[in-house]
Amino acid sequence: MAKAKKSAKRIKGFPPEKAAELYRRLAHERPDPRTELEYTDPYTLVVAVALSAQATDVSVNKATKGLFKAANTPAKMVKLGEQ
Repeated sequence: MAKAKKSAKRIKGFPPEKAAELYRRLAHERPDPRTELEYTDPYTLVVAVALSAQATDVSVNKATKGLFKAANTPAKMVKLGEQ
């Protein structure tokens, strides 16, 4: 148990300069990252990403095509209700 706590502290204390180096390397390797998810703005991307945790990108794209026509904003999504 003590080791788990020690590891968690190390992650929590991840130095900003190491994070910056990680992002620099990622940007170098993938200067123009792409996703297979279809979206039109940050909101629809967040919804698609959340759905992709439980499904494939292909099936998410099929589901969101109609969903985003009906609810492409948070307010419209809430208005749809849970059912």
